[in-house]
Amino acid sequence: MGIKVLQQSKSQKQKEEAYLLFAKAADMGNLKAMEKMADALLFGNFGMQNITAAIQLYESLAKEGSCKAQNALGFLSSYGIGMEYDQAKALIYYTFGSAGGSIMSQMILGYRYLSGINVLQNCEVALSYYKKVADHIADTFEKSEGVPVEKVRLTERPENLSSNSEILDWDIYQYYKFLAERGDVQIQVSLGQLHLIGRKGLDQDYHGNAIGLHGLGLLYFYGKGVPVNYAEALKYFQKAAEKGWPDAQFQLGFMYYSGSGIWKDYKLAFKYFYLASQSGQPLAIYYLAEMYATGTGVVRSCRTAVELYKGVCELGHWAEKFLTAYFAYKDGDIDSSLVQYALLAEMGYEVAQSNSAFILESKKANILEKEKMYPMALLLWNRAAIQGNAFARVKIGDYHYYGYGTKKDYQTAATHYSIAADKYHNAQAMFNLAYMYEHGLGIAKDIHLARRLYDMAAQTSPDAYIPVFFALMNLETMHLLRDILFFNQFTMRWNWLKPDNTIGPHWDLFVIGLIVAGLILLLRNHRG
Repeated sequence: MGIKVLQQSKSQKQKEEAYLLFAKAADMGNLKAMEKMADALLFGNFGMQNITAAIQLYESLAKEGSCKAQNALGFLSSYGIGMEYDQAKALIYYTFGSAGGSIMSQMILGYRYLSGINVLQNCEVALSYYKKVADHIADTFEKSEGVPVEKVRLTERPENLSSNSEILDWDIYQYYKFLAERGDVQIQVSLGQLHLIGRKGLDQDYHGNAIGLHGLGLLYFYGKGVPVNYAEALKYFQKAAEKGWPDAQFQLGFMYYSGSGIWKDYKLAFKYFYLASQSGQPLAIYYLAEMYATGTGVVRSCRTAVELYKGVCELGHWAEKFLTAYFAYKDGDIDSSLVQYALLAEMGYEVAQSNSAFILESKKANILEKEKMYPMALLLWNRAAIQGNAFARVKIGDYHYYGYGTKKDYQTAATHYSIAADKYHNAQAMFNLAYMYEHGLGIAKDIHLARRLYDMAAQTSPDAYIPVFFALMNLETMHLLRDILFFNQFTMRWNWLKPDNTIGPHWDLFVIGLIVAGLILLLRNHRG
């Protein structure tokens, strides 16, 4: 009842009613209601975030063997949110949570073993955890692709239609097509049925529509309203696959992988799974992971299998927290937003790691002590950088350059800027590195390399042009002034030795001329 009210609730009053229903059920000892209640208190689902109360409830639930509570306590320990920061204790909680069936704990452990976070890096162990989660998610997707049940009955009952049935049929078709394009497999089958039957207003076997062709293939594959016919299914899947429909590409791959009505052919299975995976088809990604994990049709690769399984795992229902976290942030509920992003970050989502770090460094959150925010943000930027985020790599350089959450270390800063510049061609990193070469900060001073990096930054990003222009103007001016100073010192020594003074009394005009000439050359180079 409480969940139903919550799903339907729009006003704050309705949310409070849902909260009270959960509270009442929790008081009566309902385990699931207590878990929901604790989650609501932790994430601020009803605008009533109370982490201390959430922890008390989780600890009580953990004693009762709740794997969800053990996962939550592991998460809170790993960040030091409302609890002592203790990675060893977090690992114990996650291990118990995983053993009890917590899919979140299994995913977190998979990520930890993949990245070597407070455990020895071990691809095979990571593989075993990620596979458990991916199996669960793939099973969810496969169930939705089972024998479908009709949702709209009008297409089967022409006698109930109005006299203007051609227009109505076309409206139904367009509606079906809209839902099918959103990935509703049951509707794709229904669309296939429309074409198979040749209802009034539609040509029988409607040619040229990939979704309809795929739907026809599903009818024959599952025997929905027609006898099972793998040859016909294969024909329609091939037609839809040729038009680039990823679900049809997956179905072809599955037929060759499982030998459904045809000889097994792992090379063709891999081909079609790969094609479908390029469009993000989740089951295609899952079966590619299976092939790499077992070495079926391809050379076995633990790392590739884990990365693919990880991609499937990140499609789990928990990804919905990205929306609630975003809206909480937009509404100014920073603590609620941070807790949600932080949990997703713990599960290995790179975007959540970056978002959590961004919130932490803003110092607007209240759930962590101020002095802990920069060190935790640095840790999260590191995790995001390892997963390929170039901006995060630059941020790590900034933290070491300015000493945020760590000691100032120009050499380490330069190393991270170099990675971002060389590997990701990041203009900001090029600019920062140029400045460090210009001033010899953490690296050997090199004016020529500084100039080149400034130019590369301007060429890489239009936004860098103006900062680069002023940086180069400053570099050239300072370089020129140093030359003038050296020249002036040289002429003073020359005069002391009483040589023939070739510059004369108007040396200052000579210096001004050199500066103007230098600026003209600089502007000409940039226009070129």
